[in-house]
Amino acid sequence: MPCFRIHRLKDHLRQNFRFAPHLAGTAGVKPRDYEAAEETVEAASPYAAFFALREASRPIQVGDMLECEDGLLRIFKFVGIEEAQWVVPEAKAEAAGEVQQPASA
Repeated sequence: MPCFRIHRLKDHLRQNFRFAPHLAGTAGVKPRDYEAAEETVEAASPYAAFFALREASRPIQVGDMLECEDGLLRIFKFVGIEEAQWVVPEAKAEAAGEVQQPASA
């Protein structure tokens, strides 16, 4: 049976998530917005994990995510469970403040 790792949305962001408009397609999520819990759950599917966790001492909530063993993310929304992926900011160019040297011939 697959094992899912739980990523919990930070509490101060739950209100914003609740009122954000629903967008179709893969959700882009920022790693800094989530607490990677050491919690895991074994379930046949993300929906089975949701039903197993909704009666837990700390139930899964809208905005929380499950990470599958293969690295795929599923986010819980009001409309169901949808795909998600991490949005990693691009690294700033190291030479952004430096003047480029002309190439020697």
